[in-house]
Amino acid sequence: MKFNDAQKKAVTHIKGPMMVLAGPGSGKTTVITGRTCNLIKQGISASSILVVTFTKAASREMKERYLRLMNLHTSQVTFGTFHGVFYGILRHTYQFSGQNILSEDLKMKLLRELVDTYCQDTEDENDLLENISREISSVKDGRMDISHYYSKCLPEEVFRKIYTEYKSWMNHNRKLDFDDIMVWTYELFCRRPDILQLWQNKFQYILIDEFQDINPIQYDIIRMLAAPLNNLFIVGDDDQSIYRFRGARPEIMLNFPEDYPDTHQVNLDTNYRSTGEIVKKSGTLIRENDKRFSKKLQTCREDGDHIDIHIFENDRSEVKYMIDDIREYLKSGKDYRDIAVLFRTNTGSRKSVEQLMAYNIPFQMRDGLPNLYEHWIAKDVMTYLNLSAGSRKRSDFLRISNKPNRYLARKSFIDSEVSFESLYQQYEERQWMWERIEKLEHDLKVLKPMTPFGAINYIRYGIGYEEYLKEYASYRRIRAEELYEILNELQDTTRGFDHVEDWYRHIENYTEKLKRQNKDRKNKADGVTVSTLHSIKGLEYDNVYILDVNEGMIPYKKAILPEDLEEERRMFYVGMTRAKNKLHLFAVRKRRDKKEELSRFLLEIAPKLS
Repeated sequence: MKFNDAQKKAVTHIKGPMMVLAGPGSGKTTVITGRTCNLIKQGISASSILVVTFTKAASREMKERYLRLMNLHTSQVTFGTFHGVFYGILRHTYQFSGQNILSEDLKMKLLRELVDTYCQDTEDENDLLENISREISSVKDGRMDISHYYSKCLPEEVFRKIYTEYKSWMNHNRKLDFDDIMVWTYELFCRRPDILQLWQNKFQYILIDEFQDINPIQYDIIRMLAAPLNNLFIVGDDDQSIYRFRGARPEIMLNFPEDYPDTHQVNLDTNYRSTGEIVKKSGTLIRENDKRFSKKLQTCREDGDHIDIHIFENDRSEVKYMIDDIREYLKSGKDYRDIAVLFRTNTGSRKSVEQLMAYNIPFQMRDGLPNLYEHWIAKDVMTYLNLSAGSRKRSDFLRISNKPNRYLARKSFIDSEVSFESLYQQYEERQWMWERIEKLEHDLKVLKPMTPFGAINYIRYGIGYEEYLKEYASYRRIRAEELYEILNELQDTTRGFDHVEDWYRHIENYTEKLKRQNKDRKNKADGVTVSTLHSIKGLEYDNVYILDVNEGMIPYKKAILPEDLEEERRMFYVGMTRAKNKLHLFAVRKRRDKKEELSRFLLEIAPKLS
């Protein structure tokens, strides 16, 4: 193996702590496997080496590369994820088996039961379950007192009941979730120094990949495990720390030299992936962050093409230009797999996905694209439209009868088919209820002849559906604007359709194609990659498009605090540095006829745009 000077310094390091700052495309995997091989060549026992990664795929890749380099078939070096390694320690101590690990399916089933018990009717149950699961992880990994934790997704007392019941069920059934693996290992090492010493003697050389993604409890365990020798070799890039929502804390890496004052530091400062222009412009961007290690990447490549920064009148022209550019690029003999189309959120990719489908350009999605038309808000809107077209199904009435609140009791809808006459009869002694029923009946008549666009407008403002969303958002502790955005997106899809039936046919066609796409995505190796910035980390492509580089999207509108904005900048940096030769940064002046601002990040790269 050939190494540059910085890589050689890292690979030949033997004793004591070392921090390797590995910028994009600088060969961090090469360094980790190279150092592992070198330790063994220096006479260190392979069985005393531990290589920790964050994913099974990364662990497998490291192991396979190591075996090839050493010309071996089996490895005495331990390669594993944090969860895998720590579970092995618990299994050895407590004789756990796979039966003790709570599967993700069972976890969601249990949380769903608890939500049904303690929450009001929730429309976005899947989102809520995901948020509750994430908050449970935060409490456990942060070793917080639940009585002092303030939930971001539910009223405190509701979240605390769910958390307490969840923990109680886990203890009673002797089950561990992934967070418990960390907590139990930490507690075991604190309680049993004799067991800790056994594992310290076993793992005398510890190498950690993607160290910028570590969370506090993982770090505390690793620190105990590495002591007293502290042969701790960490590799990562603080500029690519983008997982705070999962508990990662970039400040752990920033503070590493303070925790280990005798740390040797190496900067892998040569990017072998990208052209000089991409390296320079991405460097200009990331230097705007305050909390980072100062570093300067260079490249051994030519400057290459200028970054294609393009400002479009609206998002329709943005997507059309991208599709035309992709088709031209493919004519030059390139493969679909050389192209990546990147967004801040997966819902932002809907327009592009529709056009890729329309032009029969194969694509694969790193994240499954949720179908906008299957969102509960879309279902509410369509239910109103179905009722206006003559449906009298009980299920339809139950779905929208109190959106907004009309004080219609569930028991009012007795039959499978509901008539307004029966509703009037049930409330004949309450005149004030008649007014609400009359208003509903009138609203449905008004909706019937409208275009889909006009109908959604009337549902939002004439019927008062937005007011209902505002109340729902308040209970769920989310911003009402997030729900309005779904309505905006839905209404945008109706443009160009004069009749609801035509819009429904479009929805049916899109849904069918999307189902096929989501089903096939794991098997498709050849296709344009469509991904969020979060999911693209670690990958590289010849030609990269980043769309919607506007304020509110990149950086995302939820990013208010300075640390949030720094992470958003890191995310954009990650996206830019996926490109090897061609990088396109697109923004729009208008979206849905509303003026859009260019992203501050775009202006940092190209100040002349302002």
